[in-house]
Amino acid sequence: MTSTVARLPSRPERRDPAWRGRVFWTLAALLLLWPALVLTEFKPWLMIEPGTLKSTLRFLSDFVPPKVEPEFLWLVARETWRTVAIATAGMALALLLAVPLTLLSVRALSVSALSGRMALMPAAVRQLVRWILILLRSVPELIWALVFVRVVGLGPTAGVLAIALTYSGMLGKVYGEILESGESHATVTLLRNGSGRLQAFFYGLLPQNAPELTSYSVYRWECAIRSSAVLGFVGAGGLGQQMDASMKMFNGAEVSTMLLVFMALVGFADKASAWLRKALG
Repeated sequence: MTSTVARLPSRPERRDPAWRGRVFWTLAALLLLWPALVLTEFKPWLMIEPGTLKSTLRFLSDFVPPKVEPEFLWLVARETWRTVAIATAGMALALLLAVPLTLLSVRALSVSALSGRMALMPAAVRQLVRWILILLRSVPELIWALVFVRVVGLGPTAGVLAIALTYSGMLGKVYGEILESGESHATVTLLRNGSGRLQAFFYGLLPQNAPELTSYSVYRWECAIRSSAVLGFVGAGGLGQQMDASMKMFNGAEVSTMLLVFMALVGFADKASAWLRKALG
């Protein structure tokens, strides 16, 4: 007869063994964040002061009810369509700039790099192209819009050019990273057998990276719609410019209507881009 000894479960720890590390990193994050909050004069408690609350409620009360007159709704519909057109035209120009710059910056398409180290001249051109992409994407589209409003005047042209320049830098950078991170064996084989760079791109790099490139392009088009509305506040046309005019006239009902339309537009763009990514992916 064998005796069995009942094993009692070990007593669980009442204290998290990693609590010291978590407390340390939480305090370190707060210490690093505090100077930034002081520098930006972040004072959220000002929003609940009686005077601020009264002004806020009075401002929001002007938004109700929204303006739904047919003539105004037709104006909003026209400016909404113009906003989409600005974003689409800007993306088209951005692609025309980004694709050639991407092909020049991708190492996998360099013939001189087949032997190992890229030649001096191709390496210099590649680095120059990368600097150009950095310059284009480092300047926000809002700044480009302010510049072009003074060059070409008020209107959608400034918004199209602003989106084209900034987004060409963004697209070129991400396109280059996607192509560089992909499998380059087929591309190298084509180049070693006498194929041209464009042939190596279309038959080697592009087929395997097309879904990811398409997905990012559609996402950027969605972002361009949001940007085109913001650019209107500096005179670049579209729904944002009309909204800015209504806000300056303290017409809250018109602003409320345009905000609702803009939220619907962003929601539609999000659904459309998701559908396109699914269909093309």
